[in-house]
Amino acid sequence: PPPHSHSDWIGPPDKHSNLRPVIFYVPPEESALERRLREARQENQACNQRFWARHNRAFRQEKEEFIYSRLKAKGLEMRDETGQKATLNAEEMADFYKDFLSKNFRKHMQYNRDWYKRNFTITFLMGQVALARALRWLRWKKKIVEH
Repeated sequence: PPPHSHSDWIGPPDKHSNLRPVIFYVPPEESALERRLREARQENQACNQRFWARHNRAFRQEKEEFIYSRLKAKGLEMRDETGQKATLNAEEMADFYKDFLSKNFRKHMQYNRDWYKRNFTITFLMGQVALARALRWLRWKKKIVEH
C-alpha cells in the first residue's frame, strides 16, 4: 500500500487457499491494545491461510486420485482421444465429495471451534479498543472545553 494509506489493503485470492490476503494498516501511534488487536487479526488470517491451503491441496490431490481410479476401473485414460481431460458424471463426483467431507469432518469441527475462539477474542479486543478510543475522545473534548 502507498505510504499515505490509512486503511487495510486486501489483495487478490491466494492460489492455494483461495483467501484474500490482508495487509493491515499500522497507525503511527498504535496503542498496545490496538497492536494486540491487529496481531490477533494477523494470526487469525495466518491460521485460516494455513488450514485452507492444506485442505485445498488435499482436496485436489484426492479428487485427482479418485477420478483416476474410477476412470481406470472403467478402462479409460485420464485424457480422451482428442486430448481433453476425461471427467466423471455428477453422481460419481458426489460420491467423492461425500466421502471427502465425511473423512475430514473432525478437522472441520476443530477448525470451526478454533475459528470461533479466535473471532471471539478479536471481537472482545475490538470492543476494548472502541471503548478506549471513546474514552480518549471524551478526555480530549473535556480538555478543549476546559481551555
